[in-house]
Amino acid sequence: MNDLLKLSAVALRQQLQNKQCTSEEVTKAYIARIEQSRVLNAYVFDNFDKAIEQAKASDQRYAKGEALALDGLPLGIKDLFCTKDLRTTAASKILSNYVPPFESTVTQNLWNKGALCLGKLNMDEFAMGSTNQNSYWGPVISPWKKKSNPTQSLVPGGSSGGSSAAVSAHLCVAALGSDTGGSIRQPAAFCGLVGIKPTYGRCSRYGMVAFASSLDQAGPITRSVADAALILESISGYDLKDATTENKAVEQFSKNLNTNIKGLKVGVPYHLLEGLKPEIKANFEQSITWLKEAGAEVVDVTINLASYALATYYIIAPAEASSNLSRYDGLRYGVRIEGETLDDMYTRTRSDGFGEEVQRRILIGTYVLSSGFYDAYYSKAQKVRQAIKYEFKKAFESVDVICTPTTPSAAFGLDESPKDPVQMYLNDIFTVTANIAGLPAISVPSGLTSEELPLGFQIIGRHFDEQTILNAGLVIEQSAKFNLPFKEIF
Repeated sequence: MNDLLKLSAVALRQQLQNKQCTSEEVTKAYIARIEQSRVLNAYVFDNFDKAIEQAKASDQRYAKGEALALDGLPLGIKDLFCTKDLRTTAASKILSNYVPPFESTVTQNLWNKGALCLGKLNMDEFAMGSTNQNSYWGPVISPWKKKSNPTQSLVPGGSSGGSSAAVSAHLCVAALGSDTGGSIRQPAAFCGLVGIKPTYGRCSRYGMVAFASSLDQAGPITRSVADAALILESISGYDLKDATTENKAVEQFSKNLNTNIKGLKVGVPYHLLEGLKPEIKANFEQSITWLKEAGAEVVDVTINLASYALATYYIIAPAEASSNLSRYDGLRYGVRIEGETLDDMYTRTRSDGFGEEVQRRILIGTYVLSSGFYDAYYSKAQKVRQAIKYEFKKAFESVDVICTPTTPSAAFGLDESPKDPVQMYLNDIFTVTANIAGLPAISVPSGLTSEELPLGFQIIGRHFDEQTILNAGLVIEQSAKFNLPFKEIF
């Protein structure tokens, strides 16, 4: 059974097509694995009975020769996507009793292609965090361990920490995550996985619990680039329910995946990489060498305003969060804490229902939107955002992709997390630019540290050019020969 769990999504689909296994037995193997791995706290809500029903239906389609693109593949879903009749809480107390009466578009797309849902995955509350320690349901623990301290619990990254831990620990064949400032790519890098944030507008946001509406995007976390391509094409597409989606034909990313990058111009903003830890820099340079060996040409690019991206992000994102989270007032749905007056009820509900980090960002967002500070902060941040977009547009006139490390460090211990929130925000220093500019970006495992912890290599592409970053990512994947370990117990 463990051999089935080690298969990538593409390899598992091939075995299902060849009748070498059934979806039902694969699903039951994953369920058993999940039960043995509760210490990781990756799953917050199980969907086992429904998953087995879905698996049986998939097996019937395989038997009839009518299999769909993702038929029989057991997935985990971040607890940010509304799933009909299955609790969706965004890992917050204020939504802890919410059961959606509808399905998000991206999850519905997955079910329409035959994928099945093992359950909902843990996350930072309302997607606000980089360690998955801000969840109402408790922190997620990474399946990875430091060589020098194998008893220390490590963070899996965030906010999609449950998704990255589940895929890395072989608790699902792939997972759906969301990325507002790096929340797919950073946990993927920490857990030795592939994570792709599509172009803003590539995937529908209908049914996603909103954090920052102009930045949020859904995307897959997988064990391989081929898996990422397969799932990305399944969740992409125009949606009448989301006016921000682009009416573009869905490309066949998996069919067009190849390693022919001869002549590809790779931009590297070396001015942003000063001060990197030696082994992070060495790993990055090795990855650049692999691209060169495959025929790519490396170009030094300058994006001066990228150094302001983090500050810009932490003005715009909290401002949008302040607005989006105002709907959680205890009146229509979610938790309500009764008070003596209406205002008292509002205060009690929101004070008790939101965690510390969410409250912090609501306060920051409300402040920068308030009278007297809107022009000084929010309006100025939007101008810087447009300038950053313009700089990327100019850079892409001379290069095809832009590469950086995914994160400034490898995963760290739960007990090593910075107490200063500003220090925590620096985890996103290389990832937020893609969200600010609305660009597609992928993180691919590129090696291990001296502590035998994974590192990620980030590739940013032009708008709606996911194919190029997937192809470049495949070169890194094949060159790095990264092997995701399978551990018997946790």
